[in-house]
Amino acid sequence: MKSQQQYTLIATCAAGLEDLVHEEIASFGGKEIESGKGVITWQGDLAGGYRACLWSRFASRILLQLAAFPAPDDTELYRQCGAIDWQEHMENSSTFAINCTLSDSVITHNQFAALRVKDALVDQFRERSGERPSVQVERPDLQINLHIHSDQAILALDLSGESLHRRGYRVESAIAPLKESLAAGIVALACRSCAVSGAGDTGPSPVCGWNNAITPDTMLLDPMCGSGTLLIEAALMVGDSAPGLGRRYFGFLGWKQHDEDIWQQLVDEAIAREEAGMDRPWPVILGYDADPVVVAAARKNIEQAGLTEKIRVKQGQLATLKRPADKGFLICNPPYGERLGEAEEAVQLYRALGRVMRAEFSGWQVGFFIAAPDFGDRFGLSWTASHRLYNGPLACRLFCAEMGEVEPEPLFQWQLGLQTFDGEGSDFANRLVKNLKKMLKWAEREDITCFRVYDRDLPEYNVTIDLYGKWVHVQEYAPPATIDPDLASQRFSQALASIREVLGVRRDRIFIKTRKKQKGKQQYQKQGSHKKMHEVREGQCFFLVNFTDYLDTGLFLDHRITRSRIGRLAAGKRFLNLFGYTGAATIHAARGGAVSTTTVDLSATYLSWARMNLALNGYGGPTQVTIQEDCLQWLENGGRSRSDQKTGVKGQKTAFSQHRGEGERQVSRYDLIFVDPPTFSNTKKDNRVFDVQEDHGRLLELAMHLLAPAGLLIFSTNFRKFVLDESLGQRFAVCEISRETIPLDFERNSRVHRCWEFRHKAVE
Repeated sequence: MKSQQQYTLIATCAAGLEDLVHEEIASFGGKEIESGKGVITWQGDLAGGYRACLWSRFASRILLQLAAFPAPDDTELYRQCGAIDWQEHMENSSTFAINCTLSDSVITHNQFAALRVKDALVDQFRERSGERPSVQVERPDLQINLHIHSDQAILALDLSGESLHRRGYRVESAIAPLKESLAAGIVALACRSCAVSGAGDTGPSPVCGWNNAITPDTMLLDPMCGSGTLLIEAALMVGDSAPGLGRRYFGFLGWKQHDEDIWQQLVDEAIAREEAGMDRPWPVILGYDADPVVVAAARKNIEQAGLTEKIRVKQGQLATLKRPADKGFLICNPPYGERLGEAEEAVQLYRALGRVMRAEFSGWQVGFFIAAPDFGDRFGLSWTASHRLYNGPLACRLFCAEMGEVEPEPLFQWQLGLQTFDGEGSDFANRLVKNLKKMLKWAEREDITCFRVYDRDLPEYNVTIDLYGKWVHVQEYAPPATIDPDLASQRFSQALASIREVLGVRRDRIFIKTRKKQKGKQQYQKQGSHKKMHEVREGQCFFLVNFTDYLDTGLFLDHRITRSRIGRLAAGKRFLNLFGYTGAATIHAARGGAVSTTTVDLSATYLSWARMNLALNGYGGPTQVTIQEDCLQWLENGGRSRSDQKTGVKGQKTAFSQHRGEGERQVSRYDLIFVDPPTFSNTKKDNRVFDVQEDHGRLLELAMHLLAPAGLLIFSTNFRKFVLDESLGQRFAVCEISRETIPLDFERNSRVHRCWEFRHKAVE
């Protein structure tokens, strides 16, 4: 009987999923199973082939072998294909298509090989009936697969017809979504790895540790769920739902030997199993994404899969992620960034993920699928297992870990070394000790990790010393012409020696810069080519600072209070950061609960830095916009950008989506605006010059046009001779807050910046 006939069947899959497919085939009753790279062969009946099409979660295609023969040239290929009785498989009126793959073959062109198979098939029909079937590329009645390796050919019927990853539930997708079969493999391997190491006597099921380890009080969470594929595939496993049940097309449906009774029995069985699975107790399956558009897409896919009551998806930032249950599985496909700048942002995102995992997810099992395996150590986690997988041609890695109780990392604290000095240079050393005794106590009390400890206190030692976490940043100011350069150099050497002795710090943790008067853009130019970033903390915010490549580090310490003020005011606000630099104020606004942030700066370098800072803190998506534009020109254009607007690290699933400006985005009103322009700048491209004294009136008037009626604008400048345009006070409610924004470590230099608040005057 046809139902009992044994066939050679072949399953293809993505590299790395072979073991999972092998286990599936065994559970389907396959015999003599053999595995190779991306392929599994077995002996089985027609029901086994159908079952694989209906139930395989991890295979790409299921093939039924028609013939195997040597194909040393195209003539022999034609002859062997012509020897097959094609009328056993198709009618004159059938449509067909041929797919061909070649490796190490005398025949080198796959389309030519496919053409020879087509010729043999068509010629046979013509000779027998005078008619011929037609080629149809999309969803033909018969999909034929030819594979030639080392001049050995296998000709097979593609029972699946099209890739099995097409489950039928995806109506909306993010950029470069995971294939469903790969997503299922990620869930199975991640949970199996965790179950093997943590399940004890229960152990994992043969195919999926997620199913075996699941209890109603165990949660599955994807904090960057994109279009929801990982969540849906996990839910299909929980519900014992056949992944092929939602498909409307298989390659065997137009096959002449198709057994409808066998197929219908399998479908009825799958429906019954799914109904039973839906009625059993379910775990909570939860997803988040920063992009509301992507969240909407995920919900559509979940609805199409019939899982609306089983999966919840919400909009949320990684920065605000908290452990939603005592135990569970967290599985995630974070963005990786295809271009260099995006990859740097992805690295910072991984660091943020690791920090959140350590802080919030003790007792959980976690798995991260990343396309840049070398970045696995950036999470700062100890992996219990890893799996090599491929996303198309891209070599990837699935890293798995068990999150145990994590002891809080001890806070770095400076311990003073030698504290009493005599002789040459002792006046500087003693002053530094005096300052440190005061500032270190204050910094510890206020939880401040980046601060100034010496600011040209003694005229003979014309340096500033800033502590950034465990690093020391020393800036030497060029001596006036009246000072002997050799004497100045000697004093600077004395100062460095005293710094090392007082702080007990190694040379590699001290960074030195020489400041001199800059012209134009010189103050923003790179000083070197190392591009080494160090992570520092300010309150609950984390920043990347650079001590070697630029004159400034990326974090203006004198604005510490101003940034904190912005953070306290930002809850529920739309925040705009003009001349945004590295986005430090933006991070504080986001951390403070801003519903959206927009950072505008002309420098691509600084905006990339800002995006890295956003990623490092777990922020991204279209609510965190960065715009590369001349700020004054952008304001003159009514807040409409001519340049690309980039979202943060997590735009649409695999990251880094871009949005065009050019009049598409409507003018926004902002509730909170920070304006901190440079004293002077110019641009070669547009031959534009900005002078804060001359241009601040126009700048602030335009910025106020974008301020919501009840909003607040904070304006700051470090130009010491600055005089605010009096007419601004006539049009707006203006209040100077400079004194309130100068931190203790800058009180000797009280004019380091000046600061004002602007509001719209109340309408009488």
